[in-house]
Amino acid sequence: MRLQPHPFTLRQLQYAVAVADSLSFRKAATLCHVSQPSLSAQLAQLEEALGVRLFERDKKRVLPTAAGQRLVERARRLLLEADDLQEEARRVGNPLDGTLRIGIIPTVSPYLLPSLTPALRRRFARLTVAWVEDKTEVLTRELAAGTLDAALLALEADVGDVEQDIIARDAFFLVTPKGHPLGAKDTPVTPSELRDAKVLLLDEGHCLRAQALAFCTRARTHEQEFRATSLSTLAQMVAGGAGVTLLPALALPTESRRADLDIRPIAAPTPHRTLALVWRRGTPLASALKQLSAVLREHYPDTPPARPRGPARGR
Repeated sequence: MRLQPHPFTLRQLQYAVAVADSLSFRKAATLCHVSQPSLSAQLAQLEEALGVRLFERDKKRVLPTAAGQRLVERARRLLLEADDLQEEARRVGNPLDGTLRIGIIPTVSPYLLPSLTPALRRRFARLTVAWVEDKTEVLTRELAAGTLDAALLALEADVGDVEQDIIARDAFFLVTPKGHPLGAKDTPVTPSELRDAKVLLLDEGHCLRAQALAFCTRARTHEQEFRATSLSTLAQMVAGGAGVTLLPALALPTESRRADLDIRPIAAPTPHRTLALVWRRGTPLASALKQLSAVLREHYPDTPPARPRGPARGR
């Protein structure tokens, strides 16, 4: 390790990353809360110190040079390490005193957060959790960039090279309209029974879609053209007779109250997703996040029965 003063500052590296992300000196200056002439002068000093031109610029556009792309990525990692150093120092006294930004996928958040939020408040009175709901691809990108501290995701999706603490195994159930032949039995449904069934699935980008589609493909079902943006929409469309679908156990209590549905388990090997809290390797928050995931497991709802029990329907 060199002990001589470095010829550049972390702030200059922040300016370079901001320009690379926005491809605009004006926008980067706004993001960094400095004037454009000041930002330009600092970047010129950085390029002189490094002996490398980082950006090609004219009146119409800004582009990183080949060398600039490589150096900006190194700068990005260095800044992330600096953020972690600052965060670790801040949390030495109490890692659960302050704010954690945690991503969560939209097929989990409405079913888990209403009961989880008060539980976290009771357990960690001085902790504020800022939940960020988005699709897996967006959350993993923000996690890698350091704008999120952790994310609650399904491990069957591509979540990258992260540390993880498993919360629950969330099995899928077949959901049909009332009176549909596939919903008439209580026994687990087999793939052969689902052959040629009209199935509704989520829109592209939802990791749960890929998991459900893999099972439906093996069962040789027919996917309908309609693609929902939420599990609630799927359940309502099924209740209206548009087809059948697969819903995770976590969503069943809520969606079966909102819509008139029959629910049937799926025969082994039962399709499922593995929900886990994930975070960057090496983060100083690992110990705190493990405590958080323990509360998640403790307050994760029990798997519902195969169908809501009630008076016999005379079938």
